This record gives sequence, C-alpha cells and structure tokens, in this order.
Amino acid sequence: MNKLSNFRRLLSSVFIVPLVIGLLFSVFAFQSKAQDIDLLLKGGHVIDAKNNIDRKMDVAISAGKIFRVAADIPAGTAKKVVDVSGLIVAPGLINMHTHVYAGSNSGFTDGTSSQLPDAFAPRAGITTVVDAGTSGWRTFPDFKAKVIDNSTTRVLAFLSIAASGYSNDKAQENIAEMDVQKTAETINKYADNLVGVRIGRYDGTEWTPFDRASEAAKLVNKPLFVECHLPMYSLEDQLNKMRSGDIMTHAFENVSERMTVVDEQGKVRPFVLAAQKRGVLFDIGHGGGGFWFNQAVPSFKQGLWPNSFGTDEHRTSMNSGMKTMLNVMSKYLNMGMGIPDIIARGSWNAAKSIKRDDLGNLSVGSVADIAVLSVNTGKFGFVDSGNNKINGDRKFEAELTVRAGKIIWDLNGLSAKSMVANK
Repeated sequence: MNKLSNFRRLLSSVFIVPLVIGLLFSVFAFQSKAQDIDLLLKGGHVIDAKNNIDRKMDVAISAGKIFRVAADIPAGTAKKVVDVSGLIVAPGLINMHTHVYAGSNSGFTDGTSSQLPDAFAPRAGITTVVDAGTSGWRTFPDFKAKVIDNSTTRVLAFLSIAASGYSNDKAQENIAEMDVQKTAETINKYADNLVGVRIGRYDGTEWTPFDRASEAAKLVNKPLFVECHLPMYSLEDQLNKMRSGDIMTHAFENVSERMTVVDEQGKVRPFVLAAQKRGVLFDIGHGGGGFWFNQAVPSFKQGLWPNSFGTDEHRTSMNSGMKTMLNVMSKYLNMGMGIPDIIARGSWNAAKSIKRDDLGNLSVGSVADIAVLSVNTGKFGFVDSGNNKINGDRKFEAELTVRAGKIIWDLNGLSAKSMVANK
C-alpha cells in the first residue's frame, strides 16, 4: 500500500505541479497584458455600425488604439477606468463639411470667417473634420502648415478646383486657374489629408468648372463634393453629372439660387430620388442657410435621408440655427430617426464616403477616436436656417471625447478625481 501511495503522490506531482505552474504563468501573462490597457470605458452602450454592435459593452484602449471591445472587462486590468454607464459609446464623429483654414485675412481662405477645429470639434464628440474646399492647389500647403499640422482634431479636406480655394472675390471663378493636373497632383502628394475635389460657387453659364472638378476627382479616384451654389446650373443637370459616391451638400436648402429637392406639392422630385438610387450621397451642410425643415422633414418621410451630418461649420454658422453637429443630429432624433442610424451617419457612413475605412469604427487595432454621448430629456427647441422651429424632448450631448486614446473633452469630469466640495 505504501508503494502504491508513493506512486500516486509521484504521479500527482508529475501532472499537478506543471498544471499549477501553467495556471500561474497564465495569470501572470494576463496581468502583464492587462497593464497594456491604458483606458477602460466601462458599462456604456456601444454603437458601432461597421461591426454591427448595438449593446452594452466595455471598450479598452492601449497605446492610442482600440485594444478590446467586450462585455465585462475586469476593471482591475486597466490603468484608468471611466464609468460610462447609461451613456452611448460611439466612434469619434466625423464632420463632413467645415471651413477651418483660419487666419487673419477677410473671408474663408486663411481668413477670419473660418474657425480653428480644436475650438469646436472636441466639445461635440467630433474627432475628425473635413474642410470643404477652403483651400486649392495653390494654398493647400499653407493650410496644412498653419492648421492641419497643429491641430489635435484630425483635419482632412476636399481640395477646391479653384486654385486659391473658397474666397469671397471673383478669384475662385477664374477658369484659367482651375487646373485639373495640378489639383490631382496636389491630392496625390498629400493623400493622407485630401479626400476629394470640391466645386463651389460659380455664377457663369459654362460647365467647365464643374467638368474640371469632376475630371480631377476621377483622376484620383475620389469623390466630387458639390457645394450647390451654382445658380446657372439646374439641380437636375448637376445630379445627372454626378457619379455614384459623389456628394451633394446643402441637400435640404431652400434658397432662390437653387431648385429645392422637394417640390411645391411636398414631394421629393423624382430625379432626386433617382440620383440617390444611383449612389449619389446627400450631406446636410447646414451652415447659416443650408437646412430647412420644409425640405428635410418631407424628404425624411419619403426616404431621402442624409448620408452624413456635415454642419458647414464656420465662425458665424455656429451661432445660428446650426449650433453644433450634435444639434443637427438631435434634429433628426426628434424627426424620428433611430439612434443607431444617426450614429452610423455621424461616423461610419461619413468615413466610407471619403474612402477612409480606418475611421468611424471601433475595430480592434483601429485608432481610439471615441465619442461618449448622453441623450438628455426635456423640452428643447430646434431651429433651421429660416428661423423656423420644431420642438423636441431629446437632445444629444458630448460627455467625453477621446482622440487617439487621449481624453480631450470631459464635460462633467467623468475621468477626473472626485473631491468633497466645501459647503
């Protein structure tokens, strides 16, 4: 019996000791791996259109990248934990229409009408802005050096077919300087920053500016961004010239210089719906005059939904009916669009439209750009470009904005150390 017992003890040691050692090694390895988690957003409702996620999950961040998205990641495995229970955790928002080439000149190009991106983007959950052609092939290097390279917010841009960009004078209408090759060469040279070609204001009757902008976009295989301020071109002709993937902004505008998308009987015009079916994308482009409820509401009800929530953000529009991208998103929330559809249009849809599939999602390994949003309830009013109002009972607000793994906006101190206030 003693020999049998000794044999059993020997056998146990042969199998159990390595097993215990293996378990201890696994725990140690897990703890070591856990030290790589710099920030853990815990308990939020994750909405990520790319990955079909719409449920309560935790998001772990390491070295500026998404490390893990899963339920119940242990709090003890992260260097810093932020409780985001009851809040929406979404990919960082992408504002598809801004003017951020700010400077000391008058107007938009290197001017006082543009607004620096870090002044407005983080507080609205925006981690990427797209400048809407404020620069052209001649001025983009200056824009990059002054603004893009010095911003925490990621700045991408459409390049205007006009050499100098969006100016307030007739320079932007000089056809002689609308150079297809130089525009294409500039986009190829700065491929990390430039996402397409923009056609802006033109009061002439020739199609040359539009055609050159479209040709440049085709050369670089990027979308054409159509600003719509082309009074001599009919809306139908503009849409017919646009390819699948091209983008029309100010989609729900109601101004004298352009036909509206909704006719006098309140119906979306058939050629507009045909363009949508063909793949033309429609951006809000709210601005000071680009969004009207009498266009947006019937369009929404009839299936003409915006693909993205570009705000046409600049120094004056942010103090008018537009206010912020979250305010524009809140308008659609109160018009009846579901939250997952809204988040998709504010992130993944926008990313796809500018062929930046690396953005607008929370895939493991992607850059950790995140918007943590609350949906506040109460009595709210939402105003369009004509000073018309709809009432609503829900409104988005940015609680936390994370850019490349770093918290750059914290409205209520979710990530701050708690202290007892003196009374």
